[in-house]
Parts: sequence; structure tokens; C-alpha cells
Amino acid sequence: MIKKIFGTAIIALCAMQTLHAQDSTKSLAISGSVDGYYRYNFSNAAGNSNNKTSFTNSQSSFALGMATIKADATALSGKVTATADLGFGTRAEEFSYYESAAKSSLAMVKQLYLTYALSSNVKLTAGKFATHVGYEVMDAPLNRNYSMSYMFTNGPFSHTGVKMDVTAGPVGFMLGVANFIDQTTSTTSTKTLLAQVSGGSKDGKLKAYLNYAGFFGAHEGSNPLALKSLSQLDLVVNATVTDKFGIGFNATMQDRKQIEGSTNPSGSWKGLALYLNVDPSPTVGLTWRNELISDSKVVYYGTKSIYASTLSLDYKVGPFTLIPELRFEAAQSEIYSKNDGTGSKSTATALLAAVYKF
Repeated sequence: MIKKIFGTAIIALCAMQTLHAQDSTKSLAISGSVDGYYRYNFSNAAGNSNNKTSFTNSQSSFALGMATIKADATALSGKVTATADLGFGTRAEEFSYYESAAKSSLAMVKQLYLTYALSSNVKLTAGKFATHVGYEVMDAPLNRNYSMSYMFTNGPFSHTGVKMDVTAGPVGFMLGVANFIDQTTSTTSTKTLLAQVSGGSKDGKLKAYLNYAGFFGAHEGSNPLALKSLSQLDLVVNATVTDKFGIGFNATMQDRKQIEGSTNPSGSWKGLALYLNVDPSPTVGLTWRNELISDSKVVYYGTKSIYASTLSLDYKVGPFTLIPELRFEAAQSEIYSKNDGTGSKSTATALLAAVYKF
């Protein structure tokens, strides 16, 4: 099965390479990464890792993350591009949970898309691509914290469909339509609307993105979540204060409307996250992430509020990064477990991750 996936990707890329026999501007770039970690939750509760976010679900053990291989092909001076991005391991399986549950080989396909530039300012993309929603992304080398935030975990991971990007200097606009959220192969006719408006300062030190993903008007049984509608509005701001200090900010609101007759409540949950990034030297980086989740009507999280604080140190040696991390969480309700199995309103975790990119 893996051979078939690689074979399909290689054939697609070779087709792009031979798209125009006289094109001397075609190129092919290969990149990738591997990561793994050790995690210890200080509660050490039997059968409960006290992990409520994506991926780092192990307790007191070494664990594999994900191996990725990505191929980017361009032709006609970049007018046409193709990307095949494959992932193998626990992280890849969790982020492709629909395909993993169906035991589909598509669970290994993180991204697979074609892009055609209509002009220098307008491009069309079709295929599977990572979501535009949120501050964090699924690839470990692209995040400064190794463990994931609540907002990343409970937002979309990817979209399979078509989108159009329009740019004019620092201002950008994106509009698209895709399968049901996170589904590569759709099991429903419900479609997801995608949108983004972006802008920033001329010097690039301030960038802001207003993102949307959602669906509405669904009928009973017409989508896996059994929701009438789901809409997520998301804001991401990045500010470079100095060459050694930067700030990231993410605010999100997800509105969930239940179908008529459902016993689950309709309503919204909200989240805020502040990232303080300090780089005292080219080899050492420090990131402090503080996240607050508010779910006043308890429509999703099982508690009215969650606070999570994560401190990560990135020690870089060439393409290798070592990430020791400390994380503390507290909730309004007892959603965590103590060592004796009783409930707890807080928990603390230590983690050591290793990431290599090429």
C-alpha cells in the first residue's frame, strides 16, 4: 500500500516535470522531517495520560511522532506547481482521523494539491491542503511548542477542495469550498466554506489573518457531527518587536448549532492564546504559550473554562532541534485524574522532544 502511495505521488510529479518539454524553469525540491518525544505527566494516573489535546497521549514512555516526506514540483516559471506531502506515524494518523478509522491509505496523505497561477496576484489550488485556521500547524518543525494547543486540537486540520487566493501587496483574500471538515474522501454532501482576509505592515513586521471555516443548513444525519451548522471565526496576529523578540496571538470562536430534537446544547466556545517568543541566540529559542478556553454553556469541553501554560525551550544544532517543555493546566471542573484515580482540576506535564528536518 505504501508503494502505491509513493508510486502515485512520483507519477504525478513526473507528469508535472514533463508538462512542457521546452520548459527550462521546471524544478523539484524534496524536504521532510522526523520527530519523537518522551512525556511524563506528574499525576501518573493509571490508564490516564491527562492529555486533552492532540497527539501527545503517551505516559512515561518514549514515543514516535511522525516521519514526513514532501516533494514540490514547479513548471513554467512557477505558473504551475504540484505538492505531494506524506506523513507516517501516530501524529499523521491522528490528524487524518477519518481515513485512519476507515483504514484507508489516504491517512498518509497530509497534503496533495495542484496550483495554477492565473496571474502574479491570483492563483487557484485544488486538492488536499492544510487548514488556514489557527496559529499552529501539524508539522513539528514549524511549531515552537511541541505539544499542541486546545484551539488547534479542536479546530480543522485540513481541507480537500478548491480555493482561490488573491494578493495585492500586503493584503490578501482567499475563498474556497471543500469537503466536510477534515474529510479527504467525503462521506456526506455537506460542504465547508473557507475564507481568509490578511494584511500587514509594509516592512512585514506585523501580519494579521482573519480566517473562517464552517458549514450551515445541514439536515439530520447529513454530517458525522450531527450538527445543523458549525462556524469558526479565527484571528491570528504575528508581530516582530525586535530581531530577538516576537509575539503571536490567536483568538477563535466556534459556534455549534444542534439539529432539532438533539439533547446536546447549542452555543459557542471561545479561545485566546498568547505566544511570547524570545531568541537570545541563533541556537536557543524560548516560547511561552498561555491559552484560555471559555465554554460557559458547556457545549463542547465538559467544563466552563480551561487554562494551559506551556514553556518550551528550542535548542538548535543545524537541522536538529531539542525541545524540553513544561506544561501546566487548570480547569473549572475535575477533568483530570490524580494518581489514585480521583478527579482533579489541574495537572502538570514534562516533555522532551527531538526534531530533525531536511
